Amino acid sequence: MLAQFIQKQRKKHDLSQEYLASELSISRPTYLQIEQGERDLTIPEAKKMASIFGLSFENFLQEKEVDIVVDITVNSKPKQTSEEIRISIPQEKVDKFKQILVYILKKVGGKPNVGMTVIYKLLYFIDFDYYEKYEEQLMGLVYVKNHHGPTPHLFGDVMTEMIKNGQVEVIKSKFYQYPQTKYLLNPSIEPDLSGLNGTEMEHIDWELQKHSDSTASDLSDLSHKDTPWLSAENGQPLDYEAVFYRTPDTSVRTYANEDDN
Repeated sequence: MLAQFIQKQRKKHDLSQEYLASELSISRPTYLQIEQGERDLTIPEAKKMASIFGLSFENFLQEKEVDIVVDITVNSKPKQTSEEIRISIPQEKVDKFKQILVYILKKVGGKPNVGMTVIYKLLYFIDFDYYEKYEEQLMGLVYVKNHHGPTPHLFGDVMTEMIKNGQVEVIKSKFYQYPQTKYLLNPSIEPDLSGLNGTEMEHIDWELQKHSDSTASDLSDLSHKDTPWLSAENGQPLDYEAVFYRTPDTSVRTYANEDDN
């Protein structure tokens, strides 16, 4: 039933009913009727909701999620179909992601502007900027194109684990008039940075200094100008190789002029 699928997707993406009602330009009671199966979606509403959930319109209507199959074989080539995304992520990359996430929360998670969306974008720019600079993956996360910009797929599972283990507390709040989900790190938790080298730490600190004071809206707008996001299909993963076609708006690498060679 589509109503139950919508409710499942909303909870999966940690979105409030108020937020989705606002995005659809309807009242919360009207939105509630949708989740209760008492009101049908219009076509524009359905397309907007599919985009917010990072799904194609067809998969949304058919109540299909994109399946993630993790292949831990190093250097295997990602394969994609309309129904499945195969991801090559060495296990140590997942460990790095956890270390970096704790470090981000420890260092900037308490800032009033830093909620879920800002964290998503910090992770995205840390990963894709590093790849442009050094042509190597840092965390190697898979980011999917949705309405609000790149979304890291592993985030939900890792954060659920951290909350369950008492490492993180979830706070629902507002930043000015906008709903915000904050993740507050347990003060007793210290990041384990043993898996990161000096270059990686320097890059992460540079990204946090550059972006951690920006609003969710500003960072979303910036990610929407980035070639990896622009070149991806809705609901599909972003290609790391696209960073080499960035415009000056988002490029972080100085390229030698071919005329100088």
